[in-house]
Amino acid sequence: MNNDWLLKNTFHHTAFRDLSRLAAAKNEKNLTISLCLPTLNEEKTIAKEIIIMKSELMIRFPIIDEIIVVDSGSTDNTREIAESYGAAVYDSSSILPHLENFTGKGENLWKALYITHGDIIVYLDADIKNIHHRFVYALLGPLLTTDTIKYSKAFYDRPLTLDQQKTRPTGGGRVTELIVRPLFSLFFPELTQILQPLSGEYAGYRDLFEKIPFPIGYGVETSMILDIYEKWGLDVIAQVDLDQRVHRNQDNKALGQMSFVILKTFLNRIEKLGHIELPKPVYKEMIQYNRIPGEYQAEVFRIEGHERPPMTTIAEYCEKFKKPLTPAD
Repeated sequence: MNNDWLLKNTFHHTAFRDLSRLAAAKNEKNLTISLCLPTLNEEKTIAKEIIIMKSELMIRFPIIDEIIVVDSGSTDNTREIAESYGAAVYDSSSILPHLENFTGKGENLWKALYITHGDIIVYLDADIKNIHHRFVYALLGPLLTTDTIKYSKAFYDRPLTLDQQKTRPTGGGRVTELIVRPLFSLFFPELTQILQPLSGEYAGYRDLFEKIPFPIGYGVETSMILDIYEKWGLDVIAQVDLDQRVHRNQDNKALGQMSFVILKTFLNRIEKLGHIELPKPVYKEMIQYNRIPGEYQAEVFRIEGHERPPMTTIAEYCEKFKKPLTPAD
């Protein structure tokens, strides 16, 4: 495998720090840009993210046109805080309410397509502790300064918190190295050049996002890469080095559940794409064990594997954005 793509389509965030240049490129292309923050109980970090993006990329440099929060039903003050700092806040269940309601990050990202207005949409996780406006402008850089790149994805070092006092400078991103990279190596070795396929920060043109399905859960990032690659090829994708991302680390049990969802999503996707044929449906339950004195207690984690279809199959969306309605599979 050659690494031409890695050399050509990998950037460092400093290549795009001239924000006046990005603003000019946006105006020259006559584009609008939306920032979407999917949330669930992010009261500790949401305010700082909104303040920084609004002050640096809306007030100082007119790059972002709107900041949208799509919330999955937070029980803390996430929504109230986000509204108080000027974001437009939506409860996910209130968007396209005639559809069956699901809960999950992918659901929020998909519904954001309906309520945002931008030609380009930036998706940014809301739990970043070392937030900086490079998390947005660096992702926009390849989209605004080239005519070929349509989707850009972040990568970074991820410190791993060992306890309250100790942190390793790297070691996060365990699911990528234990699950996704081995799968890519087996089926799509060219995609191993994408250094952080599960990163939650990416930007792309609406024309791409509206034509692909969105699994409602953790598998959305993996599915998105596979679908974009299959439909448009690797050259429309870029990745940008953001140096470091600090966020809360999950325990092994939670990572196991995440891995289960991603693995199931991957198998479903490559079967639909014709790369494999499964002899029978895979199971929907993952069994984990809690070791307690005198017994081994099983705990079942279950997923339904719901997936939203491309937004261009939704009549309300096509009417709102003047798009042709495409038939559902």
